[in-house]
Amino acid sequence: MNYYITTTLKTDFQTALTLTKEALKDEGFGVLSEINIQEKFNEKLNVDFQKYTILGACNPPLGHEALTAENKAGVMLPCNVILQEIKPGIIEVASIDPFTSMQIIDNDELSRIAKQVKDKLENVIYTLEGENT
Repeated sequence: MNYYITTTLKTDFQTALTLTKEALKDEGFGVLSEINIQEKFNEKLNVDFQKYTILGACNPPLGHEALTAENKAGVMLPCNVILQEIKPGIIEVASIDPFTSMQIIDNDELSRIAKQVKDKLENVIYTLEGENT
């Protein structure tokens, strides 16, 4: 069972990042955090690393529902979406599968909410795949 949802885009990294943020917004997600791993590894470890960014995405209404259903679910929020440059012009976009990850918590209401979030993240990935054709 995969713990992520993924697609590959044939574009440059910045365009993929912009398209991903737009697709997230269209599904009701805001980006709470953006971590440029390439920059951080260079700064902290003095190592070169491929272009790799982690977006912390949250759908506020569903986040609220999840925390109301299970107040410790916040340890698994926000939903991370990554972009990594496989090679120039080939960018992988992957998102956590929240339904799979939330299965470790025995709470039917939380599972229902996680399924809704998964559906929205799948829509993000499908939208990006459509941009790629």
